[in-house]
This record gives sequence, structure tokens and C-alpha cells, in this order.
Amino acid sequence: MNRDFGPLLVVVGVLVVLVGVLAWNGWLSWFGHLPGDVRIDSGNVRVYFPWVSMIVVSVVVSLLIALIRQ
Repeated sequence: MNRDFGPLLVVVGVLVVLVGVLAWNGWLSWFGHLPGDVRIDSGNVRVYFPWVSMIVVSVVVSLLIALIRQ
């Protein structure tokens, strides 16, 4: 490991804490309920496929990585 990894790890940790605080306060309640997220409720069976939510996460993470690497 090189010395540049430490600050990056701290930044990732701060971002995780920030997202946790936002979710705890209910500011991310829209996440997982986007149009395109598949939800099937049938009796005692509940199936959930958050397709669009995961695409949003993938795009955001890809953009962050592209910005960090420049």
C-alpha cells in the first residue's frame, strides 16, 4: 500500500457516514422507489428488484471514480 491510499480511505469513510446520516434522517426515502424498480407482492411472498436505483448508484460511483482518477 502506498501513502495515497490513507486519505482516499478517509474520504470514502466520510462519504459512507454522510450517506448513513441522510438515510437515517429520511432524506433518501425516495431511493428504492424510483420508476422502473420492480416490486411484486403476492400473498406471503415479496420480491423486489431495484433496477433503476442500482443504475443510479452505478452512474454516480462511476462519475466519482472518473473524477478522482483525473
